[in-house]
Amino acid sequence: MSQYALLISPSANRVYADASVRLTRAELAVVDRAALGGRLSGITETLLGGVRYVTFTADGLGEREIGYLANLSSIYVLFEVVEGLLRPVELRPLARYDDDLLTIPKYPGKTNEHFTKLLLNVTLLSSRFAPEMRDRQLRVLDPLCGRGTTLNQALMYGYDAAGVEHDRADFEAYATYVQTWLKRKRLKHRVESGPVRRNRQVVARRLQVDLAADKESYRAGRTQRLDVVQVDTVRSGEFFRPGSQDLLVADAPYGVQHGSRSAGRGLARSPLALLTEAVPVWAELLRSGGALGIAWNTNVARREEAATVLADAGLQVLADGPYLEFGHRVDQAIVRDILIARKP
Repeated sequence: MSQYALLISPSANRVYADASVRLTRAELAVVDRAALGGRLSGITETLLGGVRYVTFTADGLGEREIGYLANLSSIYVLFEVVEGLLRPVELRPLARYDDDLLTIPKYPGKTNEHFTKLLLNVTLLSSRFAPEMRDRQLRVLDPLCGRGTTLNQALMYGYDAAGVEHDRADFEAYATYVQTWLKRKRLKHRVESGPVRRNRQVVARRLQVDLAADKESYRAGRTQRLDVVQVDTVRSGEFFRPGSQDLLVADAPYGVQHGSRSAGRGLARSPLALLTEAVPVWAELLRSGGALGIAWNTNVARREEAATVLADAGLQVLADGPYLEFGHRVDQAIVRDILIARKP
């Protein structure tokens, strides 16, 4: 058995950094359950030289297993502990593009990018497609995509990314940003953008981008698709085919700054009204074996209530072990948690 010490990445968000060790322990447990066959043991927090590490023991970690650990949301460096000394382990995370794709956007209400990656990771690892994380071009839909943090993380992984956003200002801000970024990076891409008309009326706006990390991949047709629609999320099914998405990842309105909107009800403090209308639509978009991950504020909606909405849509809610360990305080009014469900 070998002992490992994982150093947490520094975080610009002090509150999230304080919770990151506990969240990393929970994320490691999900990775172990989903992809490593239960090889990890003794996952705990340890002080080494006055610095906090997440330590664990494992037997027989090869390149494939290290590949999963390399993509942990808050990993900075992984060491193997050898006779009391720390030996760095080479990490090769999925990183199709420069990380400034994620770090450049700054705006009020932006979700910490480490947490966004955590939510995507836990959702992916809870799906039937976890073994294909590093090998397959998965399809990820964020039905409440805001200014695209989840979409950008999916692109970083080499996946196809789709989004739905009701707010026109957020849609236009993201469309402007991603096109500017692609041009600045001189990446080969093709853009289609404009209104969607039906019966001579504008019913939505849509941005579709085909892109690749290098010219050779683009010319060979090995591209990624970014597809974002500005429309009410309960109409997602009008723009994406049933069973077309491997993963759905949503950061639900926290009911404090943004509120939530549902058809016919206007602005509501609790996201439950929105989820009750939208989750059945979202579930139809998932393929069998896919997973839905939602982050929400437990101060305005109890976990049992949100879980019931997912179960009523025919999804299998995962509510044991590490899945109960992701709750953490964001500020005085927000205690954020994660809820994961799989489509049979």
